[in-house]
Formats: sequence, structure tokens, C-alpha cells
Amino acid sequence: MFPLMFLAPSPSPSDEIYDLDQAAANTAAACEKGEGLFCTILNAVVPDRDFPSWVPLVAGFADVLIVLILILTGALIVRNIVHRLITRVTLRASAGVLPERLRNRALLVSDATAAIVTERRRARAEAMGSVLRSVSSVLILGTAALMMLAKLNVQLAPLLTSVGILGVAIGFGAQELVKDFIAGMFMLLEDQYGVGDVIDTGSAIGTVEAITLRITRLRDADGKVWYVRNGTISRVGNESQGWSRALVDVPVSYDSDLGAVRDLLKTTAIELWEDPDFQRTLIVEEPEVFGLEQISASTVIFRVTAKTAPARYPEVARELRLRIKRAFDEKGLAFAG
Repeated sequence: MFPLMFLAPSPSPSDEIYDLDQAAANTAAACEKGEGLFCTILNAVVPDRDFPSWVPLVAGFADVLIVLILILTGALIVRNIVHRLITRVTLRASAGVLPERLRNRALLVSDATAAIVTERRRARAEAMGSVLRSVSSVLILGTAALMMLAKLNVQLAPLLTSVGILGVAIGFGAQELVKDFIAGMFMLLEDQYGVGDVIDTGSAIGTVEAITLRITRLRDADGKVWYVRNGTISRVGNESQGWSRALVDVPVSYDSDLGAVRDLLKTTAIELWEDPDFQRTLIVEEPEVFGLEQISASTVIFRVTAKTAPARYPEVARELRLRIKRAFDEKGLAFAG
């Protein structure tokens, strides 16, 4: 126990944050009462307290130094333990859970897709772990700093008031920056999008090249790079998450044999589904022919759909159009103008 001179400092009527003379007087008074490790030893060695006046002062400050070292050491130990716990939790989160692995195996998810999902999960977990470690360090070391200032007889009330006013001023001036950071944290936590995704943020459409807590960097189809602040993104359309759908509309003349056209489209779609280069890698479900999508005075439109891997619908749609064109040429059928 180290009560010392600082445990019960007498209130000062002045507004000074730190009074050196008062601190020295409290140190000597506490040592004369036998408080503190060095003062206890000193009083035991010299029971009559027959020692120079500066000795209690030095012994008292030595006790204060020990307390400060203990506070700092304890704060560093607690910080290290908290960081280890956060790292362990983030590593477990980045590794995934068993039901998810079983679900991927049941759906026959390709190794490339599973690797992308794993990498995104790892990056998200590491980003959140970094934020949590930073926050914990600020809280733990900040608390330790306040405790050390209190032991040094520093008046915390005016200090905290000044810091609070400064914090309000900085927060008011940097509210947009704080908004961007908070939005970035929730974006990472909810996995709204990741590097490599094709997204529509409203203000820009493109492929995500980099993500920070403040901005998202996109590159559009023309090669232009867009820097979008996370706080300004109110909605996000992600074409690369989960699955996509390829849509192909086939216009035929009004007097065509609709049954034959439907059967031909169905056969062509099944052939594409059974192609090993597309099944389970680009196309995740058997394509469907919805039938008549639109009817006009001279044209009937059939729609063929195929659920594809994320963002792979353009190449599936191109291949489907090519095969439909080839099948129509073989059967002597023509598309409507």
C-alpha cells in the first residue's frame, strides 16, 4: 500500500493545475507520518526521526516514482492482454465457422470463389481488429495517464475541462472526418463490399481498388479513378456479392412456331448448363426459359435467364447469345427486327 502524500491532497483555492510547493510539502508530511515504502523503512531505521529535512522529501518522491512505475507497468500489461484477446478473436473470425464450410462444400463452391470469400473475411477481421486495438490502447493508456497525473498532485478538473473544450472544438470542425470513419467501420463490419467488387455508389460506378476507413477508391469502365468518401455513400449496389443473373431477350416474329422456339431455347440453355467449362464455375443453377416476356403487333420476346457467379453474368450472357444464334441458324429460324 502506497498512500503517500498524494492520496488525500488538501484542496487548493487557486486555479493552478500544479502547485510544486504544495506537492513537496505534502510529500514531506506524508513521509513524516510513515506513509510509503521508503518512508516506512526510513522511520524503522531511524526511529527518533533524527534526519535532515531533505531526507523525507527524497524518500517521498522515491515512493511516488515507484507508484508511477507500477501504474505504467500495469497499464502496459493490461494493454498487452487485451490486444492478445482481440487478436485471438479476429483470427477466429477470419477462419470462419464450420457450418459455413459445410455449406460451401454442399453448394460445390469453386476453390477460387472460396478463396475470395476467405480473403475478404480475413481483411475485414484484420481491419476491425486494428480499430479495436487502437481504441483499447487509447482507453487504457489514457486512464493510466490520468492516474499518474493524480498521483503527481495535478488538478485534473481544469485540465479535463480544457481538454473537453478542445475536443468539442476539434470534433465540430472534423465532424465530416468522424462521419467518414464511422461509416467506414460499419461498412467493413457489415461486409457491404470489398476489393475487386463492382459497385454503384450513386456518384460513381466501378471496380473497388482500395478501401480505407475514410475513402473508397473506384476505377470505372473508362479507367477513371474515383475517390468516394465513405460518409457520403448513402446506398451501395454490389454486383459481385452472392450471385448475379444473366438475362437474354430473344425476339422472334409473331407468326413463328412459339412451341418450337421455346423448346429450342430450352435445349440450348441446358447444353450451356451441361458444359463443364460453365457448370458450377460460371453458372450456379440450371438456366430457365421464362417464355413470353413481351408481345407486340409484330414481335414476340422470349427471356432466358441464368444465375451466375458474382459479376460473371456478362460473359455468360454473351455465350448464351452466341449459342442461340447458332441454333437459330441451324434450324432456319430468324430473329424479329
